Amino acid sequence: MTPLQPLEVRPDASRSTGPADLGIVMSGGGARAAYQVGFLRCVARRFPELRIPYVTGVSAGAINAAHLASHHGTFFQAIQELSELWGNLTVQDVFRTDARSLAMNAVRWLRQLSSGGSASPKLVRGLVDTEPLRDYLTEVLHGVDGELTGVRHNLDAGRLKAVAISGTSYSTGRSVTWIQGRDVKLWERPGRMPRLATLTVEHIMASAALPLFFPAVEVESAWYGDGSIRLVAPLSPAIHLGARRIIAISTRYAASRTEEQEQTVYGYPPPVQVMGILLNSIFLDLLDHDAVRLDRLNRLIAGLPVEQRGDLNPIKLLTLRPSADLGKMASRYEAELPRSFRFLTRGLGTTQTRSPDFLSLILFHPDYLRSLIDMGEQDAESRAAEIEAFLSAEG
Repeated sequence: MTPLQPLEVRPDASRSTGPADLGIVMSGGGARAAYQVGFLRCVARRFPELRIPYVTGVSAGAINAAHLASHHGTFFQAIQELSELWGNLTVQDVFRTDARSLAMNAVRWLRQLSSGGSASPKLVRGLVDTEPLRDYLTEVLHGVDGELTGVRHNLDAGRLKAVAISGTSYSTGRSVTWIQGRDVKLWERPGRMPRLATLTVEHIMASAALPLFFPAVEVESAWYGDGSIRLVAPLSPAIHLGARRIIAISTRYAASRTEEQEQTVYGYPPPVQVMGILLNSIFLDLLDHDAVRLDRLNRLIAGLPVEQRGDLNPIKLLTLRPSADLGKMASRYEAELPRSFRFLTRGLGTTQTRSPDFLSLILFHPDYLRSLIDMGEQDAESRAAEIEAFLSAEG
């Protein structure tokens, strides 16, 4: 197992706390969210005392957002701890992989599918049991009766202005953004609504509940799933909360035109290939589309005389994305999954495609996660001057 490099403050690090209107948007992607930690490590080396007043996250990105928003220490200390958490995470910390648990879930699915809708003694809620993740998050986020008390502490201390976590209501089909903050002005858009809340572990579990694969989570007498499903504008929560300078960390690899035309599977596509494409459309595509819309809006605003802009202001956006295909990387670590779980994933066809994107979402293996962290840090280092300029007072 390759250890992570120690996180150390650079000798020339800035002691600036950063812009007062800074926000961060962390998208979903399951295990791919480890890539975001690598970017944050690069920033922490250069800005160890950075403060991010507006923190937003969805799906697995909600876990990183919750940790940042609730940590009592400095930015450097928060990222140091987050690196250790992701670098040592295993599949068993996320869901049960023992043969009995997986087999029982499979039997329940078959029983329900063949029941014709008749009453079932035990309703199936997901392909895997995520109770280990609930216990893990309660421990690492220091939940007190489930509440993320660190968020309240940072709001009271003035280090944080607002944090937003998004989920998808399976009852209404709407995207719901739970917000805890100060002086929050709520907004509402078609299919999307904000809701003031005291954030808990259950909000994070709901936001990260991969559709069908993870069970839905009950929050305030309603059932929720992964927040990426219906959040068509991932940048929106940060902008509505007041961020005017946004760092967005995507887990989508920007393939070249030649790479996009390459076939990753030959013959009839296995289930895992179809699932990967569907999940990519949920987790990875929307941030790119939203960034394009924001760029167009910024250009329109720039073309207007100042007196005609009203309350419209340009939003500075810095987007970072992987320099390599994370799906192809995942295939190198597939053989190291627990045997019973590997049997299940291979049955879905993970060995029949050269880029098993679905596998990259659920491959919570330390070696894979650490390789993502390393890549995120290297990608950020390659753009260090741009990042430093973005976080400077002048921007």
